[in-house]
Amino acid sequence: MTATVGRQDGAAAPASIDKTSPVPYYQQLKEILRADIARRELRPGARLPGDHELIEQYGVSRPVVRQALSELQYEGVLDRVKGRGTFVAPQLTSQSLVQSLTGLHADVLAMGRTLRSDVRSLKVVAADPEVAARLEIPVGTAVVLTERLRFVDGEPWVYAVSHVPAALAPDLVDQDLSEQSLYALLERRYGLRLVRSRRAVAAHAPSARLARDLGIPRHGPVLKLTDVSYDADNRPVETFVAYHRGDRSRFEVELERAPGGRAVPPLVRVL
Repeated sequence: MTATVGRQDGAAAPASIDKTSPVPYYQQLKEILRADIARRELRPGARLPGDHELIEQYGVSRPVVRQALSELQYEGVLDRVKGRGTFVAPQLTSQSLVQSLTGLHADVLAMGRTLRSDVRSLKVVAADPEVAARLEIPVGTAVVLTERLRFVDGEPWVYAVSHVPAALAPDLVDQDLSEQSLYALLERRYGLRLVRSRRAVAAHAPSARLARDLGIPRHGPVLKLTDVSYDADNRPVETFVAYHRGDRSRFEVELERAPGGRAVPPLVRVL
């Protein structure tokens, strides 16, 4: 049977399910839909045909359609909204988690997208025990606190809370961080060249305020990213905790197999 995805606009090219192929029907349908979205350059929010229409178009069963759509949803290609339909999902913002020391600013600009920050707080405070431990400084040491709600292409994406020892960046509180990278500013203005960092990612249950700021449901998915960055002298110079929308962010990790396949002891922290 030959059919088209979104044929109601008359613009789609024909696509078919090959019923003689050993490839499962759901896998074929999944790739047809993915290719059609790319070919037609459908933007986030574009609506796809409903389940019943796809069943008729491709001559397949409801379980086949549901499995194809569910996998595309899992892969971040589609959003399925109960009672409303199936839509092209917003593009995820990828961040390099391990292989390079970059911030959201650099990652977003590299993809040709826009980033701006709503600076909620920029002031000098006393380091609490947790921040002091991460920065390896005495409790009560003066640090510059920065809180920013960050927007990618105008949509709230991440709420970030950063701390820098005030002695290392004396006039940081006077800087405009609404559209520039904190990492770049630390290096350019204060000569703090960041060479490595330690990052951890954990699932997080958002507070009502955080959910509201990020524009997600009260119990929506949030990824909590904790980071400490070090200079060439192995001195901690900045730490942050960032709360990323789980439905808009993706962290990428590059893995290498150890010589001979030997196991490398993992760093595990039980919370």
